Amino acid sequence: MTRVAAIDCGTNSIRLLVADADPDTGEIVDLDRRMIIVRLGQGVDRTGRLAPDALERTFAACREYAAVIKEHGAEKVRFVATSASRDAENRDEFVRGVLDILGVEPEVISGDQEAEFSFTGATMELPGHEERLVVDIGGGSTEFVIGREHVEAARSVDIGCVRLTERHVRSDPPAAEEIAAIRADIEAALDLAEETVPLRGAGTLVGLAGSVTTVAGIALGLHAYDSEAIHRARIPYERVAEIARMLQNATHDERAAIPVMHPGRVDVIVAGALVLLAIMERIGAREVVVSEHDILDGIAFSVA
Repeated sequence: MTRVAAIDCGTNSIRLLVADADPDTGEIVDLDRRMIIVRLGQGVDRTGRLAPDALERTFAACREYAAVIKEHGAEKVRFVATSASRDAENRDEFVRGVLDILGVEPEVISGDQEAEFSFTGATMELPGHEERLVVDIGGGSTEFVIGREHVEAARSVDIGCVRLTERHVRSDPPAAEEIAAIRADIEAALDLAEETVPLRGAGTLVGLAGSVTTVAGIALGLHAYDSEAIHRARIPYERVAEIARMLQNATHDERAAIPVMHPGRVDVIVAGALVLLAIMERIGAREVVVSEHDILDGIAFSVA
């Protein structure tokens, strides 16, 4: 076993996994897994730059994570940055700050690399060898990966819960025309994804990241977020559609009162749920298998 630390810095959140990993068996034993909503991608779609307060929130989280990594004595650390930092003109400022705090340079990876990590993390423990479509709905982008034991095709498209919310939502709850604009962007992005990934060919749809796990928590009627209950849950299409309708008709305060809702996800969950629903409708999926294991686990495995 090798003790490793994996950090995934996305558009909405920054997450840490410290684990003992066996590169021969693929086994990963969690020691510490946590998330902080930092909204690094705040305004990037509009300005093309990382905002100073967004950078400071992210650096504060990095300082917290540095202490956790030191406490556990991780031998190797890998920091992966995704959509927001790919798009930003001032990403060098972000890279320097992370390097100063953690001693490792963040790897600003491509959407295809992000897809590879997500697929590995999500599927390495699932039984069977049927073809699976893994969708990772992030803050700035969504990754589509299809394969059995290995990736056969992958595509990253620029639809994510933060990007879509900032682009279209001005009302509370969102107005009908705002929902329609979000749906139009999603459908156009799905057309792009289908140019590379045969979305309708997979036997199993596996959903990753906070929008999916939040919908799952609501579907399961949980009184508090419970990753063990959510991991590997199977949520039928009808339930996802019902929850998406409920969320888009709810006010900010009503969404905030949902027991499993993270405070940092309240204003973006509508767009995230709509992305999941549109994917299920496009491919005719009867259910989504929810995985709590995702890009973080893929990063940790790559380090080991």
